[in-house]
Amino acid sequence: MDLAVEELQFLSIPDILKESISIPKQSPKTFYLITLTLIFPLSFAILAHSLFTHPILSQLQADTTAATSDWSKLLVFQFFYLIFLFAFSLLSTAAVVFTVASLYTSKPVSFSSTIAAIPSVFRRLFLTFMWVSTLMVVYNIVFLVFLVLLIIAVDTQNVFLFLFSIIVVFLLFLGVHVYISALWHLASVVSVLEPIYGIDAMKKSYELLKGKTRMGFAIVFVYLAICGVINGIFGSIVVHGGDDYGVLVRIVVGGFLVGVLVIVNLVGLLVQSVFYYVCKSYHHQSIDKTALCDHLGGYLGEYVPLKSNIQMENLDA
Repeated sequence: MDLAVEELQFLSIPDILKESISIPKQSPKTFYLITLTLIFPLSFAILAHSLFTHPILSQLQADTTAATSDWSKLLVFQFFYLIFLFAFSLLSTAAVVFTVASLYTSKPVSFSSTIAAIPSVFRRLFLTFMWVSTLMVVYNIVFLVFLVLLIIAVDTQNVFLFLFSIIVVFLLFLGVHVYISALWHLASVVSVLEPIYGIDAMKKSYELLKGKTRMGFAIVFVYLAICGVINGIFGSIVVHGGDDYGVLVRIVVGGFLVGVLVIVNLVGLLVQSVFYYVCKSYHHQSIDKTALCDHLGGYLGEYVPLKSNIQMENLDA
């Protein structure tokens, strides 16, 4: 990001995407290794999950008298899948955000330094993620309660009114989900680059998102939509397309879609980082690069001055 801090606030979504795509060129080897070791396993797991669970589910549906052990195997598989998914998601976020910030402060970048910083960064991201998870659980419960009340209150014999009500509630649910996702992504960057995390990072991301809510909403919505399309195509051709497509075609399509999802996830993490700086610029806040460099060095066990402070300062002061 060679632009001045004051100019970042004027970036549009295409401009942010362009800036994000150009970042790996500054340290191609580092981003190649991050992609290979963290983002690729994450992307593969996301798509391969349905490929492995489909035969199990088919067997359970065909056999209505399936033993409890069969359901237990499925639940255990799902449990470990979720742990793997969220672990690699946080690891990928930590690696990309730390590397982008290091490049922003002209700090020497290498894959080994990024990996060395991850353990310290991971704890902060995990605590932020737990607060986001709690918020998501609460709003999912609220959604289910409203859905039940809607079914009870609305005359189900009036099909049009019933469907209209369901669509409205679903759109509200989707909107809240995308907004919380935008808060989460921004809070993840805050957790890495500022001396706050958890609920404090969520509060800070809420403040930063003001004025850029539509942009953040659009970025997250497009990202989720692309991932949904990729998952849909993978499911229809690779998972359920055994009768219509040959093995070779399914392997080629599956490999191609995994590659596309890897690129989407990498670009998504880069956009997430750049969007953080855009929000800072919009609120007329700058980052002391020296202080930020010291903060990043703290993850590597380097000396951090006691007066180091990377909180944003008002440019109008």
